[in-house]
Amino acid sequence: MTGMYAELKGRTVVVTGGSRGIGAHTARAFAAQGAAVCVVGRDATALAAVVEQITGAGGEAMSAVADVTDGQALDEVRQAVTERFGEVDVLAAFAGGQGFPVPVAELTEQRWREVLDSDLTSVFLTVQAFLPGMLARGAGSILTMSSAAGRQPSGANLAYGVANAGVVMLTRYLATELGPHGIRINCLAPSAILTERVQARMPAEVQSQVAATHPLGRLGTPTDVTEAALFLSSDGAGWLTGLTVDVAGGRITN
Repeated sequence: MTGMYAELKGRTVVVTGGSRGIGAHTARAFAAQGAAVCVVGRDATALAAVVEQITGAGGEAMSAVADVTDGQALDEVRQAVTERFGEVDVLAAFAGGQGFPVPVAELTEQRWREVLDSDLTSVFLTVQAFLPGMLARGAGSILTMSSAAGRQPSGANLAYGVANAGVVMLTRYLATELGPHGIRINCLAPSAILTERVQARMPAEVQSQVAATHPLGRLGTPTDVTEAALFLSSDGAGWLTGLTVDVAGGRITN
């Protein structure tokens, strides 16, 4: 059961990586709160399906096809969103997810650069694109997406771990700089989340094994992540910034 945050009604939300998985679930969750949502990604068909789900449920949504490693493309998204819905109140920079395991000896320079662009540079460019409007209004909430792989070594490839650790530090730096301007920024670091892709690729016995490594004894769900995202964007979190929330069932290392 999703919590209700009346103050999110009427706000404008942008979710990158919104075509599927956690991003799509987050977009639907904000729309259910009455927010106008723009989902951003590269798959036009998948984005259209998310928009159709939202509008079919009575919500307000639009899609924008863009490569989040392209600053100009993101600026065009910003223009389209503000023309349709007005200035952005909540920015969820959730695109990424290039964690497929690769031994360090086989990790090429090209792949290293691709992963850092996809999972770290994209966050910087996304924030940079939407920041001017927030600065002008002296208000805004930004959410970034890291991973348990950015909090401790994991089975993911090295570049992914480094990129996601960078997102955590990017969040802390920006919280310090942007706080005096009335802008909050917090980071979510999920562990094993049972998205549609994980369900399709991870056999049931492996799911059980992974679940057993978490103190709470189960895999996470997209709802676990979106509940945290909604709260951090709400007025109830008005004095929280610079945090990294480990949505990890207790499996964290400090």
